[in-house]
Amino acid sequence: MNRIVNKEHFSNAVVKLEVEAPLIARSRKAGHFVIVRCGEHGERIPLTIADANVERGTITLVVQAVGESTKKICALGVGDCLTDVVGPLGQATKIANYGTVVCCGGGVGVAPLLPIIRALKAAGNRVISVLAARTKDLIILEKEVRESSDEVIIMTDDGSYGTKGLVTAGVEQVIQREKVDRVETIGPAIMMKFVALLTKKYDIPTECSLNAVMVDGTGMCGACRVNVGGRTRFVCVEGPEFDAHQVDFDGLMQRLKQY
Repeated sequence: MNRIVNKEHFSNAVVKLEVEAPLIARSRKAGHFVIVRCGEHGERIPLTIADANVERGTITLVVQAVGESTKKICALGVGDCLTDVVGPLGQATKIANYGTVVCCGGGVGVAPLLPIIRALKAAGNRVISVLAARTKDLIILEKEVRESSDEVIIMTDDGSYGTKGLVTAGVEQVIQREKVDRVETIGPAIMMKFVALLTKKYDIPTECSLNAVMVDGTGMCGACRVNVGGRTRFVCVEGPEFDAHQVDFDGLMQRLKQY
């Protein structure tokens, strides 16, 4: 059992939970995720680790209430416990000094993007972060992102904050004014697809973090399989990050509709 020690609401449907998990806090790296379960018969939910505090022995998870299981998790309060927290899982983000890196996140995708932004900045990169959401209220972790970014661009669909437009407009704005050496993108599959199409046009290496359906998290069940470069890959053990220019996003989105 993993106790919740702090809870914060970003919106009615999105919460940030700080959860006791000392072993995971010590060993996690940017890009790693956990699989959590609420209740003995609860669904297994993959969540990327947004932050960790080794001294407190905690990890931070951002959860969006979408289905029954995530609604149960979001309804938990301080002092309540998650039944299971398994991890860290997956492959860590490849961090190096690339030069100028644009990190673009959509909605709750900003949460898993945050540790990557921090790691890239610590490695000496110039980091430009592009945060996007439908409205101002859905922009999360802006303060934390600004602390580790050289520049932050905000895009909202309705123009209620930052600049009106899609995340791709913000990314292209940067590409057209300066040399970009790498792009990291996390968010809805449709968003990542169009970021990949944009950066492929400019021949900029791009990594995406895939939100495939997972069950066991060990590569045994095959639920998270995705086509990357013509090969079947398993997101839980070989990902969650892949070369965005090689990912079959249409196939991924079709599989996501099945659940």
